[in-house]
Amino acid sequence: MQLNYKVFGEGDPVLILHGMFGTLDNWQTIAKKLAKHFMVFIIDLRNHGRSPHSDEFDYAIMANDIREFMESNWIYEAYVVGHSMGGKVAMQLASENPDMVQKLVLVDIAPKAYEGNHQAIFEALFSLDLDQLESRKEADQLLQKKIDSYSVRQFILKNLSINKETEGYEWKMNLPVIHAAYQEILDKGNLSTPFENPTLFIKGAQSNYILPEEFESYKNYFPKATLETIEKAGHWVHAEQPKVFLEVLTNFLLN
Repeated sequence: MQLNYKVFGEGDPVLILHGMFGTLDNWQTIAKKLAKHFMVFIIDLRNHGRSPHSDEFDYAIMANDIREFMESNWIYEAYVVGHSMGGKVAMQLASENPDMVQKLVLVDIAPKAYEGNHQAIFEALFSLDLDQLESRKEADQLLQKKIDSYSVRQFILKNLSINKETEGYEWKMNLPVIHAAYQEILDKGNLSTPFENPTLFIKGAQSNYILPEEFESYKNYFPKATLETIEKAGHWVHAEQPKVFLEVLTNFLLN
């Protein structure tokens, strides 16, 4: 699968993988600043952004997409950064292809299964009649009935685009397939082999995706793992505290 991507800078390669409902654009600001030191690739995972849609959607398949992406771009080894669902793709890649991952950064995600908390978002998205939609503002007003958070609505609405042929609205993401695979997305993935290279977990202090009391158990899969907590940040730590996040990330990658 030919994944959509953008690249910035020169130097050792860094791959950044977004989370569920996300796109590479969520990481463009960070990527441009990180490009002072590295060649940074931001990638749309399958069924997201401008990458192809497919009925096949699980962590093994997405990790294989990234392996193929690296091979097709002559990247033999890279630093890999993944947020949320993208972090689990990164974990899977590192477990299956440890020689291809020099260092691993997992942003507000842990090697464990999660309980779902996106049902209201799915209900809101499926409730939109895109054929009748007249504006992005109208979409925001309709989503507000089920999604209180303005920032979450704006994050979701980045997926809304206009079809040039029909001039109607459509989702960039493959919403039906993502919804069908949701329980699998919540799962841990198949981390059969521990990843022995340096691994950094970055936690938003206001998020409960990473629990400090569980951190030692993460070392069963990532023996060289360390944890950094960024204050005044939740799950979207890179967007809520970008300056501190960039400092933590850059320091880990360069040292």
